[in-house]
Amino acid sequence: MSLVVRARRVVLPDGERAAAVHTAGGVVTAVTGFDDVPAGAVTLADDEVLLPGLVDSHVHVNEPGRTEWEGFATATRAAAAGGVTTIVDMPLNSVPATTTVEALRVKREVAAGQIAVDVAFWGGAVPGNAGELRAMHEAGVVGFKCFLLDSGVPEFPPLDDAGLRAALAELATFDGLLIAHAEDEAVIAAAPEPAGASYAAFLTSRPPAAEETAIGRLVAATRDTGARSHVVHLADGDALPLLRAARASGVRVTVETCPHYLTFAAEDVPDGDTAYKCCPPIRESSHREALWGALTAGDVDLVVSDHSPCTPELKRLDVGDFGLAWGGIAGLQVALPAVWTGARARGVPLSQVVCWMSAAPARLAGLPGKGAIVVGRDADLVAFAPDEPFTVGRLEHRNPVTPYAGRELTGVVRRTWLRGREADGSPLGRLLDRGDR
Repeated sequence: MSLVVRARRVVLPDGERAAAVHTAGGVVTAVTGFDDVPAGAVTLADDEVLLPGLVDSHVHVNEPGRTEWEGFATATRAAAAGGVTTIVDMPLNSVPATTTVEALRVKREVAAGQIAVDVAFWGGAVPGNAGELRAMHEAGVVGFKCFLLDSGVPEFPPLDDAGLRAALAELATFDGLLIAHAEDEAVIAAAPEPAGASYAAFLTSRPPAAEETAIGRLVAATRDTGARSHVVHLADGDALPLLRAARASGVRVTVETCPHYLTFAAEDVPDGDTAYKCCPPIRESSHREALWGALTAGDVDLVVSDHSPCTPELKRLDVGDFGLAWGGIAGLQVALPAVWTGARARGVPLSQVVCWMSAAPARLAGLPGKGAIVVGRDADLVAFAPDEPFTVGRLEHRNPVTPYAGRELTGVVRRTWLRGREADGSPLGRLLDRGDR
């Protein structure tokens, strides 16, 4: 198949300009002037911008094992509707967890034939599986997720300091990547127990020091082993100086944050509204603004959804108890407009948002065929109307309990193409290995 799409505004690696993007066989073959097109080319409306497909490297699909929470069909339909053409599935909340080559095989077999966008996979680093890491790496996982405290599911236990260093030492032998949920068990154990409808009380139960202490442990182990590590879902603006200093000293550590930390603030979370519960928690507006500043300064590398839904029953909306509710935000489909709404209000250009949400996650996950409109890369394209407001309503997620419900956002995804074909929710996706072009 061949497809040519032209627009007055196309976001390219070297800037934004009028252009025509030519594709054949699922890849970009040329980027030419706006008028250099054959008959039958698709011309975007004057209010639309052509973007590369987004890459979301932090998605909990949960299938198999907890498919009632989310599944490959529903998650990837939501991704396509939100302009995300590649997701990277997290290794936990599914059963089995992706901590062995056999579990990876099971997950790939389950996903095959039902994915609406391309899917790659993280492996898991848990106590006792350091000997499996190289084999999973060779089987195609993009890297390895670990927790530095209880993950919330028994089949994915956390690494202590010895386990963390053992995993990093093994990964250093083949330059593998460790990504870490960085909160410290001891700090949280010393904090008050979360209970009841008070969001302020829940926030007190997971203090910023928990993130800072865990990040300090991760940085020290990364420095000592010479490995690569990545901090997932940073919520704590006070951890930024520590990360900045580590990076300046040559420690190979990167960091992400998420749309919900850039959109919401603790001061505005209603008591009892457990749709907002996630870990680490949505913190005060001072943290939100520090994260925006760190993104624009280059101290935070990327923005990904950490889409982590569950059934409505597990959110305990019936009693509004933050201590009982499952922690996780469902937001895959609205990640782009949520981030763009905040960026637009702060004068951040759309091209920068695309870097954070497409090029940088593709680079983190080692997917060189993704992340930009470039000759030879996959023809993953998005028609985006950046000035159109909308109210968050129907979502494709299996369980669309989300704090974004009813929220006014700006920026509408009107069409998505996956490797040159319209991503309409049908199973067009491929299973990707690390390094796939």
